Amino acid sequence: MSDSIVIIPTYNEKENLEKMIRKVFSLKKAFHLLIVDDNSPDGSAKIVKDLQKEFSGQLYLEERKGKLGLGTAYIHGFKWALKNNYQYVFEMDCDFSHNPNDLIKLYNACSKEGADLAIGSRYITGVNVVNWPMGRVLMSYYASAYVRFITGMKIRDTTSGFKCYTKKVLEAINLNKIKFKGYAFQIEMKFTAYKLGFKIVEIPIIFTDRLEGTSKMSKGIFKEAILGVIQMRIKSWFR
Repeated sequence: MSDSIVIIPTYNEKENLEKMIRKVFSLKKAFHLLIVDDNSPDGSAKIVKDLQKEFSGQLYLEERKGKLGLGTAYIHGFKWALKNNYQYVFEMDCDFSHNPNDLIKLYNACSKEGADLAIGSRYITGVNVVNWPMGRVLMSYYASAYVRFITGMKIRDTTSGFKCYTKKVLEAINLNKIKFKGYAFQIEMKFTAYKLGFKIVEIPIIFTDRLEGTSKMSKGIFKEAILGVIQMRIKSWFR
């Protein structure tokens, strides 16, 4: 049994999925894995089902009917994790842009150092991004600066999708009221935890752009994040 579950949403990740699963299960700290697959045409779910025979009681799969958005995939996973009483709940991408070895650093920040939410941060010690074009680095970096300006949060990497939540944070957040589906979801979850007064820490990581598979970033997702931050801040004044 493990006190920790890593949630990985997937859509067409067959190039990375088995390697990621095996890597997580090779770590010295025992983690369980929940794959939330949005009906990937490439057969990602079948890869998980085949590996469940080898990793019984450690590897779980939730299949959804279609591509419903990153945020809703994580909300689905959070509810599943709470129902199954995990104490530490992680978000991580499947494409190795997040180094699975860093899961242990995030875990230690919460389990041993008292953080309620630990964020794998690209920008807490400078700019730690590998293989991104300069335009995307600047867009990401200044997007975080914009979010800090609007929200008042001190978090350097406001759009990071590599995180560890303690159970009490997810229980305190009304998950049914989380609005955004794309990368704005990552901001909204951090802002909600911040407004609730939880202890948030940033752990330095090196982010490496995917080598295999296709990025899910789009102009629509970026637009949602930029406009959504203003909406989110205004609504917070009336809560």
